[in-house]
Amino acid sequence: MSHPRSPAPAVARHGWVHALVTALACLLAMLVVAALGLWAAGAADLPDGAFPRVVAATVVTSVGGSVELSGNAGELAGSKGELTVIPLSVTLTGALVLAAGFLRPLRHRAVAGAVELAGWALRVAVLWLLGLLALALAARQTFSVSLGRSALDDLGELFGVTPRVGFTTDVPLSLFVGLVWCAGVLLLALLVAPGAPLPRRLLRFQQSVRPAAYAMVALLLAYVALGVVVGVALLTRGHPAQTLAVILLGLPNLVWPALTLGLGATWEGRVDGPFGLPMPHVLDEVLRGPDTATLNLRTLAEQDGRAWWLLVVAAVLVLTAAFLMASRSPVRTRLWQHALHMAVALVLTVLAICLLGRLSAHFGLSVLGIGDLGGGLSGRLFLRPHLWTALGLAALWGLVTGCLGGLLARGVRRR
Repeated sequence: MSHPRSPAPAVARHGWVHALVTALACLLAMLVVAALGLWAAGAADLPDGAFPRVVAATVVTSVGGSVELSGNAGELAGSKGELTVIPLSVTLTGALVLAAGFLRPLRHRAVAGAVELAGWALRVAVLWLLGLLALALAARQTFSVSLGRSALDDLGELFGVTPRVGFTTDVPLSLFVGLVWCAGVLLLALLVAPGAPLPRRLLRFQQSVRPAAYAMVALLLAYVALGVVVGVALLTRGHPAQTLAVILLGLPNLVWPALTLGLGATWEGRVDGPFGLPMPHVLDEVLRGPDTATLNLRTLAEQDGRAWWLLVVAAVLVLTAAFLMASRSPVRTRLWQHALHMAVALVLTVLAICLLGRLSAHFGLSVLGIGDLGGGLSGRLFLRPHLWTALGLAALWGLVTGCLGGLLARGVRRR
């Protein structure tokens, strides 16, 4: 008598083809968002067909890559510059697409082996890094700079000075930071997604880590969604191209620091020269000047009393996130545990915002020592947080809202 054969074990459908689709979808989404944002900002008019290379550089910087500015104005002139900014709209788009592609083959499963997850993540990371390498090699360009109608222009014509500025990519550093970014996105996807499988040894951690991680991602996305609503409303009030560029390139650069301001944090910065930050007029009014300015709720409210709404929005959304975390936690979780989980999660979230939300840019040009930091061709801007104050306030808000969220969630049925 023949015995029925046991069914063959199911093979996980996440090989190299699926990894290639995931990596390409991520890079394509980032390229499209960066290209549309730069087009809205007017970068399509750059000389020498530089637009595609600027798009590539934008994608590289969106994952933390290093793009170095360079300048050459001949023996009789000098130029210098630096730029540190992460276009977080492009970053967020890539992270969401990469996470969705990584999690899709793993859905409808409760447990997955560590070797299986590591192998799947390695395939995605290798192919994604190859695409990033191609973009990093393409992200280099040099431009000629007009001196404008000024004394500098007369000197430039007299001595035959033609200033040129450009950018190149630090390829090894960009690949290393890009790998860290990719690994962080994949790890966060496993921590956040409710249906994502974990190795058996890590299942005991999901009850404390996953609800808090899910709540923080929901909090950040809620701020982005609110920013999109405000941005769409502003599209009809003038400057639609500039508003669209801000939405597609740097919306999280505005709304996520607004979360920290609503919590009571302080930033400091300065805008001087032709540079301007993609920000509401009230922020530019606070930051523009010869000295370093303090940016917090008080200084914003001095320019526009509506700034106090940042406190109200932060209180409502952070408390909602705490309730969401508590409602997804086990029933046996105590109030002090809710408070501790929320405090740790909010501190880590604010830390990430403070590290990612920094801005710094500087460019200077001189001819025979004349015109450095002047003539309309030079400028400086920066924005940085008071880090330890922001983290302390985040811990306090986390403890309070964690307790309140736990109390509100007591009557909610847990799954």
